[in-house]
Amino acid sequence: MTRSALVLGGGGITGIAWELGLLHGLAEAGVDLTTADLVVGTSAGSVAGAQIRSGTPLAELYDAQLAPPEGEIGATLSRWTMLRLLPAVVRPGSAHQKRARVGRKALRAHPGDGAERVAVIRHRVPWEHWPSADLRITAVDARTGEFVVLDRDGGVDLVHAVAASCAVPMVWPPVAVGDRHYVDGGVRSTTNADVAEGCDPVVVIAPLPRSLTKASSIEAQLARTGARSTAVVAPDARALAAIGKNVLDPARRADAARAGRRQAAQVLREVETAWSSGPRG
Repeated sequence: MTRSALVLGGGGITGIAWELGLLHGLAEAGVDLTTADLVVGTSAGSVAGAQIRSGTPLAELYDAQLAPPEGEIGATLSRWTMLRLLPAVVRPGSAHQKRARVGRKALRAHPGDGAERVAVIRHRVPWEHWPSADLRITAVDARTGEFVVLDRDGGVDLVHAVAASCAVPMVWPPVAVGDRHYVDGGVRSTTNADVAEGCDPVVVIAPLPRSLTKASSIEAQLARTGARSTAVVAPDARALAAIGKNVLDPARRADAARAGRRQAAQVLREVETAWSSGPRG
């Protein structure tokens, strides 16, 4: 028998809120994805993943998204930021080499250890220790481009693991853990759904479902998991309007959470079918 997996993708401050709103809405309707045997979190998904694995009720996590966003630092993920990264991505080379170029640009743009960002993440995830339930958080080594999956056996505390996964290049500084610096796991993929290899069913919640390459697409990664029962949920038009153009705007957090909760009713049947159809361990 295989294990079930919930994959939570990246998408900024509003992505966290939308994911938690969606999970809360689904649970209210009787489909609780937080019972997954494995949770994979990338960037925003690492925050949501750590929070749902904490044992805190979904209703409480949702209500926290509706409160004033104290402790958050706003930023802008602009087209200019993406254009600055474009040369590192389009130049010839392997995916590994391209990630390393992005990481080195991030190190040059923001030297230091990322301590200020770690403090922000600690406000969102106030637990040093990993949960007993399986949680895996993705990041990329800023110097080498190595894709890294962090878990409770990896020697990195939970707060620093989440901070590393949320270190958006050119926006936030890479996060230092020992002698390594990490950037956002989204540098490889917005979801890294293939970390759930061997699991079935697999449900992917993706605030930012697009990919730069076919190999990093959600569809290709799900194919690599081997899962036969899958579902992918991305923001619908109303949710996108609530999220707005800047996913790093804390002022949009509450609206994004409400949009996720509302959208749960629209995707309930698809998610429920996938979640109940796959073999379970």
